[in-house]
Amino acid sequence: MTQVLRCDHLWKAFGDLQAVADISFTIDRGETYGLLGPNGAGKTTSISMVAGLLPPDAGEVFVAGERMHPRATTAKAAVGLVPQEVAIYPDLSARENLRFFGRLYALPQKELDARIDAVLEVIGLTDRASDRAGEYSGGMKRRLNIGIGLLHEPELLILDEPTVGVDPQSRNAILESVESLATDGLAVLYTTHYMEEAERLCDRIAIVDKGRMAAEGTRRELVATIGEQDLVRLDVAGDAPQAAAAIRQLDDLGSVDVEDQAVVCLLDGAAQRLPRLLGAVAEIGVAVMGVEVREPDLEDVFLHLTGAALRD
Repeated sequence: MTQVLRCDHLWKAFGDLQAVADISFTIDRGETYGLLGPNGAGKTTSISMVAGLLPPDAGEVFVAGERMHPRATTAKAAVGLVPQEVAIYPDLSARENLRFFGRLYALPQKELDARIDAVLEVIGLTDRASDRAGEYSGGMKRRLNIGIGLLHEPELLILDEPTVGVDPQSRNAILESVESLATDGLAVLYTTHYMEEAERLCDRIAIVDKGRMAAEGTRRELVATIGEQDLVRLDVAGDAPQAAAAIRQLDDLGSVDVEDQAVVCLLDGAAQRLPRLLGAVAEIGVAVMGVEVREPDLEDVFLHLTGAALRD
């Protein structure tokens, strides 16, 4: 694969606040890379350096082989930046907004017309292209924001929390658009504090907390850092400690604990082993009133690495 972005040991401080501390990563063509972390983790500062809006205190950024800095016109031309705040003109239609920004990119008229039609199709606004953007829903405005970032056919698209404050239907439309972009070969840098978005979209994910990268890898690699064991919770009517003791007699189990009227187990392959757990409890006459099986996810990884929940 062709490397589109390389960030080498980026540092950035604002006074006494160390916003970014030694962050490094790469993105290949056709790859969606996620920066996952809570608000204030350093995600926006990181992408501001990637886009050339902020100079790093130390470290370097290369986009499409060109070194990025605030005056790097060639490197900046390879980037499409979609900021967290919607940046469109509400009194103009979607088509007029795209035409305005296309002229700022100095796209030739014939090429611009074709690009506008193509972008409207990608963001799902072809049928509403002539309507005033101010009349759009929040989700439609954000999709138009993405379209502006795509207009000049960048090699790297940067999306900063693109689904904040939108309804579930619009959010899903945005995520579907992002999925199609990577399929078409675009490199995407995606920041979010929504674990489920990172799991759905990103080929690789960096967990960022307090300006530092706590871990990086595919979803499977990150979950493997906490053992990949499933959590099984059995709500029982009867003697929960006795039920836990019966389960502990089974082979190859992880931890087995009692929480109020429930037995909580950590084990591999919960779906295959659940019948044996239920059988062991039934043999001693304890009734199971409810069963919950949960596979580990990025929320568990974040908690394990940082000691705090993702949204704390």
